[in-house]
Amino acid sequence: MLGRFLKRYAARLVGLALLLALLALRVVDPLPVQTLRNLSFDAYQRWHPRPVPDLPVAILDIDDASIEELGQWPWPRTRLADLIDAATAAGAVAVAFDIVFAEPDRLSPGAIARDNPALPADTAAALTALPSNDDVLAEAIGRSRVVLGQTSLRSATANRAEKRQVRPAPHAILGADPAPFLLKFPDIVANLDRLEDRAAGRGVFSVLPDADGIYRRVPVVMQVQDQLRLGLSMELLRIATGGQAFALRSNEAGIDGIVVARQLIRTAPDGTVWPWFSPTSDRRFVPAADLLNGRMAPGRLAGHLVLVGTSAIGLQDFRPTPLGRPMAGVEIHAQLLENVLQKTLLVRPNYAVAVEIVMLLALGAIVIGLTPLLQARWLIALTLLLVAGYGGVSFWQFQSQRLLLDPTFPMLGTVLTVMLMASANYLREEARREQIRGAFGQYVSPRLVEQLQADPQGLRLGGETRQITLLFSDIRGFTTISEAYKDDPQGLTRLMNRFLTEQSNAILDQDGTIDKFMGDAVMAFWNAPMDCPDHQAAACRAALDMLDRVARLNTHLAEEAARDGTATPHRIDIGVGLNSGLCTVGNMGSDLRFDYTAMGDAVNLASRLEGQTKSYGMKVVIGATTNAAVSDRFATLELDLIRVKGKTEPERIFALLGGADLAVTPGFSRVQKENRTLLEAYRNHDWTSAEKAADRLEQAAADAGLGLEGYVAMYRDRLDTLRLTPPAPDWDGAYDALTK
Repeated sequence: MLGRFLKRYAARLVGLALLLALLALRVVDPLPVQTLRNLSFDAYQRWHPRPVPDLPVAILDIDDASIEELGQWPWPRTRLADLIDAATAAGAVAVAFDIVFAEPDRLSPGAIARDNPALPADTAAALTALPSNDDVLAEAIGRSRVVLGQTSLRSATANRAEKRQVRPAPHAILGADPAPFLLKFPDIVANLDRLEDRAAGRGVFSVLPDADGIYRRVPVVMQVQDQLRLGLSMELLRIATGGQAFALRSNEAGIDGIVVARQLIRTAPDGTVWPWFSPTSDRRFVPAADLLNGRMAPGRLAGHLVLVGTSAIGLQDFRPTPLGRPMAGVEIHAQLLENVLQKTLLVRPNYAVAVEIVMLLALGAIVIGLTPLLQARWLIALTLLLVAGYGGVSFWQFQSQRLLLDPTFPMLGTVLTVMLMASANYLREEARREQIRGAFGQYVSPRLVEQLQADPQGLRLGGETRQITLLFSDIRGFTTISEAYKDDPQGLTRLMNRFLTEQSNAILDQDGTIDKFMGDAVMAFWNAPMDCPDHQAAACRAALDMLDRVARLNTHLAEEAARDGTATPHRIDIGVGLNSGLCTVGNMGSDLRFDYTAMGDAVNLASRLEGQTKSYGMKVVIGATTNAAVSDRFATLELDLIRVKGKTEPERIFALLGGADLAVTPGFSRVQKENRTLLEAYRNHDWTSAEKAADRLEQAAADAGLGLEGYVAMYRDRLDTLRLTPPAPDWDGAYDALTK
């Protein structure tokens, strides 16, 4: 019962096992699964990027042209002070630096005096008396709303300077402790104290890539030296809107979001967000040189949140993004601000994983239930429909709701489930086909089975005309053998099975096709359905092998009888008829039942030749067409010109006595010579010469060990009859067979 259940539902059980393994894999969520999911989200953004908006966010760009015009980087901090003053004068609401000023400016006048001891004393004193560039920058920072950037390498030794005290922005925590979920930075690379003291705010601009190096997510809140800190963009937004405290909402699942400028910004459980990227656009950038040299359009920065950063190639502040093109790091912060102001952040809610798991289960259940029931084309169509449908829903959710729903894992899981179940079905069917092939191959050539497996169209009524060689074999005296087993029919069955197995192997070893078994008789043919160019020789080899196998079987039967103390069994003796000719070969019968067989005059003649083996005292009798193809390689002997029963045209027939080893012996050459003399005299009505030739033939055959006594005796009887009843003068030498 259990075995039948497992066999019947094997494919479904395999599919269910794979589905459970996929669920476990999704729960573990290893890096390859994450990467595949992220790549699908990247593709969505490439197919449907965010339009470039007209929002009050601008980038003061330290680009290649500005560096070429104003001098190499780093610039004196007095120039950055001028940049702040100019931006404020142009109407900027607040300015944030995607740059960190961790060390004193070496271009300050006092630093120049110290670094150049050869300067005249009065020049050095004059330089030392001037304010440092850092003081000038600090004063400019104090005159405006400026957010200074800080960074971290997530290392306790990231800052070469003395570890500095973090200055957290005012905040409130609503809900559970967020510390276990937040990204943590153990140290900070901060600005000079004099600069930080005058800044309105301080934001962390560190953005971490995913494992494949793509910058997809940006932390808006994090933990730095055990203190809550905002990212640079969010700190800029907080300062620009009055510098009020921000709030962090959290629960047992992680961070739910932050409230900045009275706006709730939903986040992932770790405090990161997914910006919906738009292509890089010149509309966001204002070259720093244009602002400082008065070339900027009036009102360009009025009411804007301004980020100061660089797109200069040599400063290497470019990051790979989902859009497939590197983007300046400062632009990533600008795009985050745009997403927040425009409320277009991508959403990856906590329940997304549950939805994806449910979809995997649902799609998997459908294919597990239907795969064993559907034909291949319908199964492929169903799989395509399911994966395309789910993929379409996922992309539609991205377009309409900005919802990130993983298309890859449910789709891949569905395809893998179908493939595995289809493979299990294939293996099961292959085993069944092998079983059928093994059984079917007992009756026909294994090559025919292979051909029918490869081309089932062959299983249809009809046939083709081919030149084939046919073989008929029969046991002589089978009635006597059957009578000996009248009290043991099972014994007769076992004997016939052994006999027919040997005969079948002899035929199949020479690539023959067994047409049918007819009691103790066998019908086979060559050169159909598979091509056998030398089919006449193959059939002759099979016939000689059949004789050898029968001889060995008789020896084994006698040895078994002696060992068991039973009566010696009747000796099995067979006759074989071979003939070649054109026949129709194919599936013959009715629409309900048909056989692969051969039909034609050559078939009937082959059957008649087998019957003549008894009359001529020969083991194997072959037709003229067969003999013409093999006489140079086999020992054949012409027997007669005969009209078999049911035919009007005479047929020249031959005996197959052996292979090439016999054909080249002197003894066989002598037998052939005397046999030709006999037949020539016989057909010329010279009965006396024929009888003398028969005597010589009998002696030659005995010397060669061929044993043609029955054949010679048959001709002697025929000569006696012809002496008493001579034939007509126009007799053609053909003998009319009286029996089949």
